[in-house]
Amino acid sequence: MISKKLEAALNKQINEEIFSAYLYLSMSTYFLTLNLDGFAAWMKAQAREEMSHAMKFFDFLNEMEGRVTLLAVKEPERTWKSPLAAFTAAHRHEQYISGRINALYRLALAESCYPMQIMLQWFIKEQVEEEATAAGIVHQLSQIQDSTQGLWMINRELGERKAD
Repeated sequence: MISKKLEAALNKQINEEIFSAYLYLSMSTYFLTLNLDGFAAWMKAQAREEMSHAMKFFDFLNEMEGRVTLLAVKEPERTWKSPLAAFTAAHRHEQYISGRINALYRLALAESCYPMQIMLQWFIKEQVEEEATAAGIVHQLSQIQDSTQGLWMINRELGERKAD
C-alpha cells in the first residue's frame, strides 16, 4: 500500500514523463522540417524511452496498490531557433526531470517508503546519463557553431542511435 501523498506525486511524475515524450516528439518534428533526419530519429528514440519511463512509474504505482490517475498533458513547444537551441532546451528539461526525481526520492524518504526509494535509485542513475548525453550534444553543437559540415556529421552520428 502506498500513501495518498506518494500516489499523487507518482501520478504527477507519470504526467511529466509523458510530457517529456511529447516534447521530444515535437523536437523530432522540428528536426524533420530542417531535413535533419538523424536528429529527428534520435529525438523519436528519446520519446520512446520517456514513454517507457512513464510506464515504469505506472507499473510501480499499480504494484503498490495505488491508483493511477492520468492527468492532462500540456502542449510542448513546436519550434526552436536552431538545433543548438533545441538541444539546450532538452538539456534544461532533463535537469528539471532530475530535480523532480530527487524530490520524489526525498518524499519517499520522508514517508519511509523503502520500495519507492529502491525504484527511484534506477531513475537517479538514469538521469545522470540523460543529462550527460544532452550536455555532450550541446557541447558538440556549440563547438561547430555555423559549420554546415559539422552539423551534418552530428546528424549522421545521432541517426546511428539504436532504439532502446
